[in-house]
Amino acid sequence: MVAVGQDFIKITPKAQEEVKRLVIADEKPDIGLRLGVKGGGCSGLSYELQFTPTEAGDTVIDFDGFQVFMDAKGMIYLKGMQLDFQDGLNGKGFVFQNPNATSTCGCGESFSI
Repeated sequence: MVAVGQDFIKITPKAQEEVKRLVIADEKPDIGLRLGVKGGGCSGLSYELQFTPTEAGDTVIDFDGFQVFMDAKGMIYLKGMQLDFQDGLNGKGFVFQNPNATSTCGCGESFSI
């Protein structure tokens, strides 16, 4: 397990509130937010967001009240990204803003480099 600072990725206050709410609702102390990337989607790569325990080889980022877990592939493609949470009538849920993406699909759930 490797630890990095909160400056590696940004999570907006609204997204942090939602993550904390979901982690607390899970009622498992070892659960954190897993951010990752997988092949697929309209643009070639898709974002992954799950609530899981840490795994061997994960990089761990400590935030106030929760941890973020990323594997090596996620570290490459998500460095510098911002995770936001949008709710309300036009809300989409969690939204990725990735400065590494050269193009994204219309729904914002996949990207290419």
